[in-house]
Amino acid sequence: MRFMRVGPAGRERPALLDRDGTAYDLSSVTSDVDGGFLDGGGVDRAARALAVGDLPVLDLAGQRIGAPVARPGKIVCVGPNFRKPGLQTWPDEPALFLKAANTVVGPDDEVLLPRGGTAVDWEVELAVVIGATARYLDSPADAKAVIGGYAISHDVSERVFQHERGGTWDKGKCCETFNPLGPWLVTPDTVGDVNDLGMRLWVDGLLRQNGTTADMIFDVAYLVWHVSQFMVLEPGDVINTGTPPGCAIGLPDRPYLRAGQIVEVEIDGLGRQRQRVGQA
Repeated sequence: MRFMRVGPAGRERPALLDRDGTAYDLSSVTSDVDGGFLDGGGVDRAARALAVGDLPVLDLAGQRIGAPVARPGKIVCVGPNFRKPGLQTWPDEPALFLKAANTVVGPDDEVLLPRGGTAVDWEVELAVVIGATARYLDSPADAKAVIGGYAISHDVSERVFQHERGGTWDKGKCCETFNPLGPWLVTPDTVGDVNDLGMRLWVDGLLRQNGTTADMIFDVAYLVWHVSQFMVLEPGDVINTGTPPGCAIGLPDRPYLRAGQIVEVEIDGLGRQRQRVGQA
């Protein structure tokens, strides 16, 4: 199933997108697509309501699409997690850092260059949305039971803030609008093999990233298990799982984002994003 949140920022209504592209209003089933919905049987209730025809059709024309899950408690990000040509050694375990929850915006909302920022970079990532509490999972095999779904995450970064402003990544990761999410929250049964999804990102129509989750060093199940050893994951939390090669910081001319540019982001089966770059 595919879930959405539709409407002005802060006043989104929950929606379900059927296989044929028809959207249905979920307001009679839940007040929002959030941790309570995911962990409280909301997905099953939505499926039953759809099956018996209890959901009114929702016209998406001209409407803003919000992030597909209401503001998460936390966003856990994974450091370098993709194999690169020529590299033969990999880390023994993932590097983790946190991103502020208020960086999350809709998939087509404007991305703002922060004041003083000179090196804003793009990163297409697979987002794992937690659907049940995960605390000290015994093994990666237990991760399946706590995953609520998947979405596209654009983990925007300011590289000077990240690497040169005091030894912490948070400064370059937590600027406003730095985590467009969506357009859909897709349940695991709909995604198929999450470890073999194509990932692409374009800047002004130029393909900059073209990778696959098959090249992850640490796969989704391992990441969920690993994170649960260090913090309690709660329903609605998000894990950003890393980005394939092709970011501006790794290119010879480092073509960081400028105001007025258009970024488009896509992952197989999870939809597509489109953002204009603006200035804070």
